[in-house]
Amino acid sequence: MSILIVEDELRVRAFITRGLAEEGFRVRECADALQAQDLLRNERFELILLDWMLAGVSGFDLLQGLRARRDVTPVLMLTARDAVADRIAALNAGADDYLVKPFSFDELLARVRAILRRVAGRASPLLSHADLTLDPVTRKVVRAGQELSLTAREYALLQFLLEHAGEVVSRTRIVQAVWDHDFETFSNVVEVYIRYLRAKVDEPFETRLIHTVRGVGYVLRSHSP
Repeated sequence: MSILIVEDELRVRAFITRGLAEEGFRVRECADALQAQDLLRNERFELILLDWMLAGVSGFDLLQGLRARRDVTPVLMLTARDAVADRIAALNAGADDYLVKPFSFDELLARVRAILRRVAGRASPLLSHADLTLDPVTRKVVRAGQELSLTAREYALLQFLLEHAGEVVSRTRIVQAVWDHDFETFSNVVEVYIRYLRAKVDEPFETRLIHTVRGVGYVLRSHSP
């Protein structure tokens, strides 16, 4: 699942980004509302973590703008403003939850998962292809009735491939989605994790799903490219 973090404090942004990435979420981050608007025009996110007190256009104004455009992407407000009136204002403006700084990462993660569970209740979140199924909420992965045990990074990679099943995706797109978007693209990290994933998703089963398209990238489908 993709999460957008809009936070102008670098230390806080890095803390959240690192923690969520370790939990297997795909994370994009930015420091102000204008950058966030650009990302939201071009990408889809399952959740936005939004700081209220941004420089320039505030996070509160960004939230109001999203709801005015009927954008229903869930928003968790992050702010040092702890007055009851502020909480009420944010919730009335369309925030799905409100977390006061400073906060523990465990509480943030619990609130993120709670919001995603509520969203999943409104529509089926399951991703599937052939006999492979991934549930982004429970994080359960099953192939041919057998539950697979994946690391957080393997899970994020498989989720990205399932979301783009049948589509050839380049190494660069994978790195941008599954790792930090500034990751050194000359690294062989993609090949390494594709190999890890194949050992669990493909090798124990009769039909291969993860295929290499030489010189282009990878594709998840039930027949060879």
